[in-house]
Amino acid sequence: MMKRQIFTAAKAAGAAGFLTLAAVLPSPVLAQQGNRDSVTLCQTLEPPILDPTGGAAAAIREITYDNIFETLIAFDSAGRTQPRLAASISSSDDGMVHTIKLRTGVTFHDGTPLTSADVKFSFERAMAPDSKNSQKWIFAPIGSIEMPDASTVVITLKSFAGDFIEGLAWADASIFSAKSADKAGTEPIGTGPYQFVRWNRGDRVILKRNDAYWGAKPAIANAIVRFIADPQAQVAALMAGDCDAHTNIGAPEAVAQLRANANLRVTIGRTEGETIVAMNNSKAPFNDPRVRQAISMAIDRAQVNEGAMSGFGTLIGTHFSPNHAAYLDLTGAVKFDPAAARKLLAEAGFPNGFSASLRLPPPSYAQRSGEVVAAMLAQIGIRVSIEPVQWAQWLERVYRQRDYDMTIVAHVEPLDINIYSREGYYFGYASDVLKDAIARTKSARTAEARNAAFQDAQRRISADHVNVYLFMLPKITVQKAGLKGMWANWPVPANPLGQLSWE
Repeated sequence: MMKRQIFTAAKAAGAAGFLTLAAVLPSPVLAQQGNRDSVTLCQTLEPPILDPTGGAAAAIREITYDNIFETLIAFDSAGRTQPRLAASISSSDDGMVHTIKLRTGVTFHDGTPLTSADVKFSFERAMAPDSKNSQKWIFAPIGSIEMPDASTVVITLKSFAGDFIEGLAWADASIFSAKSADKAGTEPIGTGPYQFVRWNRGDRVILKRNDAYWGAKPAIANAIVRFIADPQAQVAALMAGDCDAHTNIGAPEAVAQLRANANLRVTIGRTEGETIVAMNNSKAPFNDPRVRQAISMAIDRAQVNEGAMSGFGTLIGTHFSPNHAAYLDLTGAVKFDPAAARKLLAEAGFPNGFSASLRLPPPSYAQRSGEVVAAMLAQIGIRVSIEPVQWAQWLERVYRQRDYDMTIVAHVEPLDINIYSREGYYFGYASDVLKDAIARTKSARTAEARNAAFQDAQRRISADHVNVYLFMLPKITVQKAGLKGMWANWPVPANPLGQLSWE
């Protein structure tokens, strides 16, 4: 069987640089910094667990991706895939058989050698009926996994999937050892450049450099990831020097103040985070598309963006990133028109509006957007009660149990429009037309056909008013001027510590 080489480690391109919007020279104090081998990163949310294959929270990936755990291939800061545990991947001409050669000499943090059996175990664990993996689509096409030897894995697909190789770069395809996988939620053991030391619940996770790491030795020996949810507390910690960097601050209104500090550098970047008002399509009155359309018409997305993100977000009209070639600009598909929205509500049987709850997770973008959205919906007679919930509660009640009317959240994974085709997903939406479009994105054998299918999917969910599409979440990184290597953009939520160093 003919094979085509997908990549080899020796040919991997380097990570792309980024544009700094507020560059400043490091101060003498920073240049003489004492802890040049340590770093304290701050992030908004604390993860519920530390197993990236056991939960959907982006906060898990922020800590573990390319730090504790590794995948066969990984995304770099530009969204390109680069080799990690795979030394090479070659595929048959028909794209149905993929041969993976593993790096040699790789060990887990407990000294267990990496072998092809670990890849097979990890993927079969993700495919198991009781798996909590939030991206099972990655593994759904797999027909068989064979291990010709300890460093070779041969995966044969039962159906062609054009996105199969790219899926292997997601955190949900992280590689585990059967010996330690059961404890990964609280005592994670991977192959990455950093190993877990301690988790002080409610405060921080502590990591240390893996001196037995197979790759280049990181400059940073010790890392602390602190959790600071309050936006003003984030700013205070940065100004006081308690955080060497915050991965994405929740106080965009403080950008000017932070830029004025010569010891700090501010970068405005992009994420893949489509921020939406999600509606429970399976529950009355949100099961009526006229009601969903009225809600969408009643919300001025530009005002929400200004109120929640100081205008730093990018407006969207569907669940798709403007960073992608298949993006369709549908921001004009729904016009802000409260009068027409009230008329549509009356046609749907609600001339006097109705009452609904808006369950909001902790991030400030959600809390602030929620306040603006509730005020706007009140103008068309929808009486919204705002219910703040902790992240674990949101994951359980909203995401898993679908116990909600409306919520606001950013979906941060790349090309995640496929969630609209999933059975039992928390939107409660079902459309054969949409499912067909998503299926065509996977079966397409050319970029043109795949992009056309993505565009059909965008049109469908926009026309069905499944959710209200607000803005792409920006990445506002603030770091000490002497710290190098922070990602400016987030093609995936990740903070690879091995790329950090002090000037």
